[in-house]
Amino acid sequence: MAEPSTKPKVLVADDEHVIADTLAIILNQSGFEARAVYSGEKAVETAMQWKPDMLISDVIMTDLNGVDAAIRIRSLLPKCKILLFSGQAATADLLDRARGQGHQFEILAKPVHPQDLLARLRSAD
Repeated sequence: MAEPSTKPKVLVADDEHVIADTLAIILNQSGFEARAVYSGEKAVETAMQWKPDMLISDVIMTDLNGVDAAIRIRSLLPKCKILLFSGQAATADLLDRARGQGHQFEILAKPVHPQDLLARLRSAD
């Protein structure tokens, strides 16, 4: 029987498939167990089943934005660390609304350099 993985599980959500897939590949090669999903709804659904240790999510996505997905995931998995990233100005309004509801999320600007992302994830442990 296979031994359970002790690698931190990271869920990557971005509606730009290339970004989500690339981040997952980098994380998998860097000592994490990562999965990519391409929508906020799928992130919530996957988090409920897979129970990741961390969520990395784009903020602006077409169905459920990353802030609302993060709020839902945090309510389901309070210990899940959350890191948001965005290349769009509309992010500030969404983050302000989340702060008004008592949620604090760390955010990185897109494009995020893989070394910066890995350093941020490792410092979150």
